[in-house]
Amino acid sequence: MDVAIAGGHGQIALLLTRRLADDEHRVRGLIRNADHADDLREAGAEPVVCDLEEAGAEQVAEAIAGADAVVFAAGAGPGSGAARKGTMDRDGAVKLLEAARAAGVDRYIMVSAMGAADPPGGDEVFAVYLRAKADADRALAQSDRAWTIVRPGLLTDDPGTGRVQAGPSVPRGPIPRDDVAAVLAAVLGDAGTAGATFEVVSGDVPVAEAVATAARAG
Repeated sequence: MDVAIAGGHGQIALLLTRRLADDEHRVRGLIRNADHADDLREAGAEPVVCDLEEAGAEQVAEAIAGADAVVFAAGAGPGSGAARKGTMDRDGAVKLLEAARAAGVDRYIMVSAMGAADPPGGDEVFAVYLRAKADADRALAQSDRAWTIVRPGLLTDDPGTGRVQAGPSVPRGPIPRDDVAAVLAAVLGDAGTAGATFEVVSGDVPVAEAVATAARAG
């Protein structure tokens, strides 16, 4: 499989890259900072400098041409203001969708966030972030791509356990980034997850089983 990951230098993206590369898949990581290229190579990805905020959809389409799937793992980051939640978390995801359509990439995996199903109002940055995620999710779900939307809970740097709880709606809780990467790898390997939206937190069910069950439910 040939997978292009937007936000290729992010923590989840690098963890996912290592998993995919270990299974001998080709991985391209889209980055905006060329200084991060060596980190991607070390993880097993081919770095592609392509800034989703600055590039046009045609340039993004060139960067992902020939891929079997794209993963949106990009984000404005915790230190950014409300404006960048719109330009990256929403508009960047939509631009990748436009590029996937132009490049003929059918499979699109969205790393969203728990809370995007019913985001709050107000001007607080996290509320703006969740609304941006909700808008991006909605655009993808209304598209003609074979999409899957994954909404993890509170992200931690704890070691992954390989066990999660997943479903259309699950109790709020934390989840290691490594387990999120495992979930994304399982989604990419299971065509039956297309058209599903589900939340995921730490739990007791092996990842592959949890993902398959959540896909049937969501």
